[in-house]
Amino acid sequence: MKKRRNTTLLKSKLTQDQVDRFVTAQADEDSAWQKALVVRRPKSTSLSIPAELAARAAFLARLHREGRVDKWIERIVRERVEIEESAFTAAKRTLVS
Repeated sequence: MKKRRNTTLLKSKLTQDQVDRFVTAQADEDSAWQKALVVRRPKSTSLSIPAELAARAAFLARLHREGRVDKWIERIVRERVEIEESAFTAAKRTLVS
C-alpha cells in the first residue's frame, strides 16, 4: 500500500510571485537544491541527398538569395516539418471528434 504524502502544498496553487519568493529565499541553501544535471546537445545528423537534388536545391537557394545552401535547406525542412505536425494535429482532432 502506498504511503500518503502531505498534499496540502500540492493542493494549493501558488502564485508566480509566491514561487519566486520561495525560490529566492532558498537560493543560497545548497541543501535545497538537487545535484547539478549535465545537459548535452544532441549530435547533429548528416543527410546525403542525390547530386541532382542538391543541384536543384542550390539553384533555388540562390534564387531566394540565401548565402548558404545548407541554411536554405534547413529552413525549408523546418517549414515542412511544421506543416506536417500541424496536419497531424488536425487529423488527430478530427478522429477524436
